[in-house]
Amino acid sequence: MHIGALLPVEGVHLRGGVTSKRQALHALAEAAAHAYGLEAQTVYDALNEREALGSTALGAGVAVPHARIPGLRGVSAVFLRLEQPVAFGALDERPVDLLLGLFAAPEDGAGHLRALAAASRALRAPELREQLRRAEHPDAVLALLLRQSEAEAA
Repeated sequence: MHIGALLPVEGVHLRGGVTSKRQALHALAEAAAHAYGLEAQTVYDALNEREALGSTALGAGVAVPHARIPGLRGVSAVFLRLEQPVAFGALDERPVDLLLGLFAAPEDGAGHLRALAAASRALRAPELREQLRRAEHPDAVLALLLRQSEAEAA
């Protein structure tokens, strides 16, 4: 599964003004609502419910919040880069500034798990994380994620 292929350019947001985990989840929900025509509150509630089970922070400043959203077809993604990292409950205690939100239909369990595994693999690469932090435009973020997906497939 290619993470870049799940992510439309309108789902990439490079923004500041977020000062907490709650605000980061709200921003992710708003990005998903905008990109996929979903209700932001529904997405936020689903993200928050999943996060209550345990932090989705992977470490190294990365989190992959995910949720199952009724009415969604397949697996979809949004990307959010924060200007200032926020505490996210990561095991390495490092605050998070890179968030990849993954969303799947409730019945798409296998696709959801494949997307989580692909996201985790891709974002484990230190070089990619640093390039994502330096990217100046959503198109650049998308290109980096597509390139990483292609490299993993080879």
